[in-house]
Order: sequence, then structure tokens, then C-alpha cells
Amino acid sequence: MTALDPRVSERLKRDAAGLVVAVVQDASSGEVRMVGWMDDAAVHRTLTTGRVTFFSRSRNRLWVKGETSGHRQWVRNVRLDCDGDTLLVVADCDGPACHTGAATCFDTGQLDAVVLPPGQWPTSAGG
Repeated sequence: MTALDPRVSERLKRDAAGLVVAVVQDASSGEVRMVGWMDDAAVHRTLTTGRVTFFSRSRNRLWVKGETSGHRQWVRNVRLDCDGDTLLVVADCDGPACHTGAATCFDTGQLDAVVLPPGQWPTSAGG
């Protein structure tokens, strides 16, 4: 396997296990479909094959999204956040993204949270 481009590698901030978070967003709807983990090999394959590839922490190996389910994800573009620790993968998605069969892994409902209307937002800078 060819190594990850050094220009990309030097920009990544990996966790202790050598992984970065990858958020998959549907190119058509803008919906967040899933979150996974990528090591350097998964990032390299995602960038060079056009197929979204992850590192499975439970199986300790690479997996191409859809290799067993048929619910593939085709790369449209990949962006790195300002901290270098999260990738945004915009993809065309063939079918559901979640292992439960749901279109998105975020279908289990919203959590109760206080939502302030814009007029009540604090004006002090604090994070």
C-alpha cells in the first residue's frame, strides 16, 4: 500500500491510537449520516479510491463502507477541520449508513436541551 501523502499526514492530529474522527455528510441532503474513525491507511484509501474507508476499532482492521452491506459511500470531497483532528467526508450514499438499517446513525431522537433564542445569547466572549 502507498503511504499517506506527507502534506496530509503532517496536518492530521491523531488520538493516542493514531486515529482521527471522520464525520460523513450526505452530499445531496446535507444530513450527517454517521461518524467513524480513520487511521492513516483509511484516510489514504478514502482520498485515493473514491470509497469511504474506516478503521474498525472493534475488529482492528480497515473496512470499506458497504463491503458487506452494499450500502456504499462514494467520496465527493474531504475536508479537514481547523484543529486537524476531524475529517468531514461529503459523500453520495447508496442506502442507509447505520448498522441498524436507519438512513443515519442520528435517528434515535433529540436529547432534551435548553435552547436559547438569539436575543438571549450571552454577549461576552467566553468560548
